[in-house]
Amino acid sequence: MSELVPTIREICKKYGNDRARLMDMVREVQESIGHVPREAFGLIASEAKTHRVEVESVVSFYSFLSDKKKGEVVIRLCDDIIDRFQGADAIGDALIKELGIGFGETTADGTITLEKTACIGMSDQAPAMMANDTVVTNLAPEKIPGLVKQLRENPEPQALVTEMGDGNNADPLVQSMVCNNICEAGPVILSDYRKDGGLRKALTQTPEEVIEDIKTSQLRGRGGAGFLTGLKWELTRQAPGPDKFVLCNADEGEPGTFKDRVLLTERVDLVLEGMTVAAYAIGAETGIIYLRGEYSYLRAFLEDKMNQRRVAGLLGNNILGNEGFNFDVRIQMGAGAYVCGEETSLISSCEGTRGDPTDRTPFPVVKGYMVSPTAVNNVESYCCAARIMDKGPGWFSSIGTERSAGTKLLSVCGDCARPGIYEVPFGTKLREVLRLAGAEDVACVCVGGPSGQMVGPAQFELGISYEELSTGGSVMVFSNQRDILEVADAFMEFFVDESCGYCVPCRVGNVLLKNRLERVRKGEGSPADLDYLQRLGESVKFTSRCGLGQTSPNPVLSTLKNFRPVYNALVKDNGHGLNKSFNIMKAVEDASAIAGRRSEIFHA
Repeated sequence: MSELVPTIREICKKYGNDRARLMDMVREVQESIGHVPREAFGLIASEAKTHRVEVESVVSFYSFLSDKKKGEVVIRLCDDIIDRFQGADAIGDALIKELGIGFGETTADGTITLEKTACIGMSDQAPAMMANDTVVTNLAPEKIPGLVKQLRENPEPQALVTEMGDGNNADPLVQSMVCNNICEAGPVILSDYRKDGGLRKALTQTPEEVIEDIKTSQLRGRGGAGFLTGLKWELTRQAPGPDKFVLCNADEGEPGTFKDRVLLTERVDLVLEGMTVAAYAIGAETGIIYLRGEYSYLRAFLEDKMNQRRVAGLLGNNILGNEGFNFDVRIQMGAGAYVCGEETSLISSCEGTRGDPTDRTPFPVVKGYMVSPTAVNNVESYCCAARIMDKGPGWFSSIGTERSAGTKLLSVCGDCARPGIYEVPFGTKLREVLRLAGAEDVACVCVGGPSGQMVGPAQFELGISYEELSTGGSVMVFSNQRDILEVADAFMEFFVDESCGYCVPCRVGNVLLKNRLERVRKGEGSPADLDYLQRLGESVKFTSRCGLGQTSPNPVLSTLKNFRPVYNALVKDNGHGLNKSFNIMKAVEDASAIAGRRSEIFHA
């Protein structure tokens, strides 16, 4: 441990020994020595002026952090349902065979650790995996022996990249095999645009006028919730407080979603322009991009883009010569926690703590990052804001529908001929999206990822919009060859794994939902089980603390609604279902006798 002390102290000093940068400290310690040893917790806590338990809490919360030594190369095979259907299980078997270890184990020579992970944002090029921060896509079992051999001989995963992807994926600071797969470029974000035209125009107006333009455009949050962006900015500006912040949610952990990854690769200047417009509107001097750990390979590229903007006077002090308008952006890396896509969890993570959601009210617009007014918006939302300021609110609101203005970027994946990114006007029918993607023989589409809804052919005439089929971007296609309840079960498994565990409805309720769903899938269920699933799902939605728990029952509830015949075919009313054997009145008799009084609840 003594030999690590100078390294750890230097890392903590790099971040100003600031308690709020604890996430950065432990991430860099792990990058430097391979893990965050428990014996270092006390030293890190001392340097950051916090408690040892806080360091342990952070390291234990995030799946990409570990207090145990791992291999020089950590292989994380994507294990979401899209990857499974594209052959991830066969890839896993091949890795086990070639490495001679199972998942969760490390080779005897300490070179390679093998793990599974949730969706890494590569569903359009599945099956995929990460080798440290290097993404490897379009895997096939026959490629695995050569891949493992190469890593054994040279444990430098970047050497696996022999052919670059398109666009900026080939940039010297990215050097990735990832492809953008832009299949449909719409008029707002993926079309040609005047660089920084929106920012320049915004700076000719007052902050209040900028906010009014965003309100007039009817721009709503593109992360899925759909809150009016202009109203959010107005509330943030009006909230009392000396400091205000602009946060960009680039966590993108919803399985089947990858649009933000493409925007950060091909439209990062537009993202930063939109953040700068927001900063001018609300009066902020600091911005943070919360970048999911799975997109670490983009970090150097993004940092370079920010440096270029500083040199050009587009970030920093007195932006574009406007005296007193100072704004800069830093990147906060995530570390593998789906719940951090929820805005209060994201804020907690930016503050260097566990990504636990917090109670609302107060909302982040009043008390967010560092207990200050904070505007949190999605990557796509900032792109739209920049374009609105350039082209005008009327131009934007003329696209889409009356209640859903503009376009929506869709991440289409699964059983279709052309998976990729589609920018379509709001109101576009789901059936048209499927046609564009070359999807045939479709039984089910999951719109909005696991937290969204699973719909069948009867709903394919509905439009992509906030009023009909709302989505943060994920469109997962499943053909008639797929087991719909297997998909729902996989989604429930995901929520069980990703629950932060804070509240009972989410921590326990999702396990109960998954267990009962498995019982039905095995053909051991009765009609009463379907009523149980419905009631329990509604209870979990109503009583959970944050957005994760409030949407986690959706795979069960939406399939019960839209695919009831599938359930009915599996359950049997043969009298052999679960029988009630617990008598609550009998159970409290002894307690009543000891207490000398009757329960007001059960004996009312």
